[in-house]
Amino acid sequence: MCENVTQSCSALDDVQYNCISSELNTIDPERSSVFIDKTPYTVVTEGKAEVLFPSSHDVFYNPVQEFNRDMSIGVIKSYLEACMQNTANKSGIKVDKSEKECGGIQKPKEGITVLEALAASGLRSVRYAKEIPCLTCIIANDFSHQAVESMKRNIKHNKVEEIVVPSKEEAAILMYQHRSHDKRFHIIDVDPYGSPAPFLDSAVQAVRDGGLLMITCTDMAILCGNSSETCRAKYGAVSLKMKSGHEMALRIVLQSIESHANRYGRYIVPVLSLSADFYVRVFVKIYTSPSIVKQSTSKLAMVYLCTGCETYNLQPLGKCIQKEKSLKFSPGDGPPVDMLCSHCQHRHQIGGPIWAANLYDKDFVLAMLQEVQKEEHFYGTGKRMIGTLSVILEELEDCPLYYTLDRLCGVVHCTMPSMLQFRSAILNAGYQVSLSHTNRTSIKTNAPASTLWDIIRTWTMQNSVKRKLEKGSAAEIILNKKPCIEVSFSLRQDANPSSRQQNLLRFQVNPEPHWGPKARARTSLWSEKQIEKQQRKQGKRTKIRSESLGSLKKYPCKRFKTGECGFGDKCRYSHNFEDKEAEGKNENYLTQK
Repeated sequence: MCENVTQSCSALDDVQYNCISSELNTIDPERSSVFIDKTPYTVVTEGKAEVLFPSSHDVFYNPVQEFNRDMSIGVIKSYLEACMQNTANKSGIKVDKSEKECGGIQKPKEGITVLEALAASGLRSVRYAKEIPCLTCIIANDFSHQAVESMKRNIKHNKVEEIVVPSKEEAAILMYQHRSHDKRFHIIDVDPYGSPAPFLDSAVQAVRDGGLLMITCTDMAILCGNSSETCRAKYGAVSLKMKSGHEMALRIVLQSIESHANRYGRYIVPVLSLSADFYVRVFVKIYTSPSIVKQSTSKLAMVYLCTGCETYNLQPLGKCIQKEKSLKFSPGDGPPVDMLCSHCQHRHQIGGPIWAANLYDKDFVLAMLQEVQKEEHFYGTGKRMIGTLSVILEELEDCPLYYTLDRLCGVVHCTMPSMLQFRSAILNAGYQVSLSHTNRTSIKTNAPASTLWDIIRTWTMQNSVKRKLEKGSAAEIILNKKPCIEVSFSLRQDANPSSRQQNLLRFQVNPEPHWGPKARARTSLWSEKQIEKQQRKQGKRTKIRSESLGSLKKYPCKRFKTGECGFGDKCRYSHNFEDKEAEGKNENYLTQK
């Protein structure tokens, strides 16, 4: 089935591959372990797939990413369903209505090809083959020899040899080899360890027109502002430390993909973008149209962030104005702020550019939610998928970034109102408000920042707290102003989102111990020795610091000698001047000084 697709892939050792099939000697009845040449392999079950991991832990695996894989399967199913229903689609998937349906989806005339560029153990590709109907060929690629050997075992063990083809090739080179129109993939999945930046240029060229590109980024520290210069080098945008950093991370990644696509006369249409656990995941369709590429500038914006009150403002990079039958393009006007913040008189930081258009296709997400609700029992994380998709559907579409209630109150050092009270106040003022799936205390609204600060001022007046505000601080300047609007905190029924009323699993708590990013090329089958090591290293810097502070006791306290030290026994320096040894050290210490 995959003859045309695999011609440019690295040739596999057929003899070695055949040997793999003869290695499966025995499988114990409990399906907990597999023996290959008397060597035990642990069986990990996820969805309909079973993957084998040797005790050496030589291939990367992380069970927390099951949500990522479940969402990917749901997106691909919805994408294929949409393509099959739309006979005028541009995805390159041709439908033969005379053919029988395949798992509820009409069978296409031509095969649907998928590339998993960084497959590791091959778990994702095996799940795609077993859980998604109508896929003709899946290339599971990895440059690691150990990973390819693991893929071969798992492909044979799951009996998907006719669909999944292992490949040992450098991911970017493999995608560059499939740039021509007849070799492009319908779906490409890039899920690297860290940043996908080295693969974006080749990925946007290897997807068919209307095809689906799925990207994962686990370098969240860079995307959320910890190293803005590194973020600019990798993604072409400056990240900022702000409470809406996870949404900004999504928008930086989309901006980067769009930038790579624009170089080849192509553009992106996001169907779903989400931030979960320790990563962001974006699903975009790729289209070719040089005329629409010209509109990309109007989809980007710079971000001005106040260093005092953390109010943000967006500056579009360009404008696109409809004039009769044509579009007129012009640079954006700005800046949108003065030298100092109008709310607290502090300076601004500048970040971006970011993607300022929609993060998702609402119709697509709604159709996906309906499909997931029907097949919830097929997904290990079905409840979380339904909750996350429901919150995404409730998000306001034309309101990039958001505030958080805890930070708004933290700026002025006041007690927090309930989310329902604050949301009701915004609605009573005549504006819209929603949550963001990236933060449980998020305030995504079309209300101006001045309205939000008026609500905060009114709340502090009604719930006064004795506190001393630092002169010139953001809190003092904001609270010294009088509210310009009348604020009402009377509760409204529409302030309580539907997803909360249904008690959906909207925001996931830490799923398990050691749930974060794993070390490169290792499984997450944690041994007791690894857990012991982590516990031993926990708080290592604090321990070293406390030990170094304790060593100061051998030096005399100069303030105690002059009668000025008020720390007593808690002083880090010695108060024992009767000891001749201490006095000798004191003389040496004073001589050195």
